[in-house]
Amino acid sequence: MSPSTPDTAAAALPPTAPEPVPDPEAGARVRAADRAHVFHSWSAQGRIDPLPLAGARGSWFWDYDGNRYLDFSSQLVNVNLGHQHPALVAGIQEQAARLATVAPGFANDARAEAARLIADVAPEGLDTVFFTNGGAEANEHAVRMARLHTGRHKVLAAYRSYHGATAGAIALTGEPRRWPSDTAAMPGVVRYWGPYLYRSAFHADTEEEETRRALDHLRQTVTAEGPHTVAALILETVVGTNGVLVPPPGYLAGVRELCDEYGIVLIADEVMAGFGRCGEWFAVDRWGVAPDLITFAKGVNSGYVPLGGVVLSDAVAATFHDRPYPGGLTYSGHPLACASAVVSITIFRDEDILGHVRRLGAEVIGPGLHELAGRHPSVGEVRGLGVFWALELVRDRETREPLVPFNASGPDAAPMNEFAAACRRGGLWPFVHFNRTHVVPPCTITAEEVRHGLAVLDRALEIADSYCV
Repeated sequence: MSPSTPDTAAAALPPTAPEPVPDPEAGARVRAADRAHVFHSWSAQGRIDPLPLAGARGSWFWDYDGNRYLDFSSQLVNVNLGHQHPALVAGIQEQAARLATVAPGFANDARAEAARLIADVAPEGLDTVFFTNGGAEANEHAVRMARLHTGRHKVLAAYRSYHGATAGAIALTGEPRRWPSDTAAMPGVVRYWGPYLYRSAFHADTEEEETRRALDHLRQTVTAEGPHTVAALILETVVGTNGVLVPPPGYLAGVRELCDEYGIVLIADEVMAGFGRCGEWFAVDRWGVAPDLITFAKGVNSGYVPLGGVVLSDAVAATFHDRPYPGGLTYSGHPLACASAVVSITIFRDEDILGHVRRLGAEVIGPGLHELAGRHPSVGEVRGLGVFWALELVRDRETREPLVPFNASGPDAAPMNEFAAACRRGGLWPFVHFNRTHVVPPCTITAEEVRHGLAVLDRALEIADSYCV
């Protein structure tokens, strides 16, 4: 069997699996054009060979050779309603036929309705929406709003975070993708450590200790920087790419109290965690915390058309009642994107997506991953909620030595590369980062599809087990 051919014989495919018609000649043309003209992100161009995709439906996508893959990555954790949802496609088509584009200075029914629906599902007191083209821009504008609102300049941003790749957003990011761009960093960014009990920076043994010590550390950081200089604190409600780190009880409430004490704007980056991923409209709802600003993108319309934004509290919005906001985008509130958001939120309600996600997380994904941990010594920890999970892979459960070193590349990254390749051979497309594999399928995935994916993970984890001491 060739390395690129999925091995699905070991587990029967669910009836939802598509039956693609191979067209390798078309695939070769796509690959040739891509390699000749497309410059890919985060890549050494001469060392990649992007897989040409022919189509997608539901929780699946397929290539031109007829190989199908269960999408356990939701592409970039954004296809929350699955691929090619017919109502979402129809909504975009209808809007394109009626009004394809309009400048942001005009009032538009699709934009107004999208903003109303987003404000309706946001925490109380956040009633205004500024639209962007994606999450990075949303975070940049949120910081700009906070600085103008407070008249201060510093922004506290966590290690183990990702906030986007534009100049300001990458400066906020607390992981290695920032390093090459540090020379262009936004001034005034101050780092802090967030909670992560499995690898605690605070030598904590319990969630209670982790919460208390993380909040003490945060308070000391604010004090040392001068509270009167700090405009905002930005955090991912549930840290996404850097580990699916679910905050321990009391942490978010403690951050909210600290920000209130010093007049600091709390920005919740919900680009990945929002719109169903955690079984809530916004992940903050799970902890009953209302930020001052919420940034969103990805799941708001499953990425069918680029869209992001900032939900503003009434207090921050009031700053710009008589004072112009010095920022904007040509495509802010684009009608096609906003129409897709309107349909998306309607689908979430009509199909009870949030309830489905909660049930999947509690009854299928969580228990299934814990079963895998019981069988595989390479699984150091299982964590997550909803359809937002991670397996932390280790060489030694006692010492918690990661399966691969931090930010590994080349031969050092071989164990994770081999694990990911085994997943793909099994017809499963994984999301891997450092020493973790994330389980982040569409919110619409069926329980049967999840179990099929877990069976493929079960076999692939044997690769990781072979590196255990």
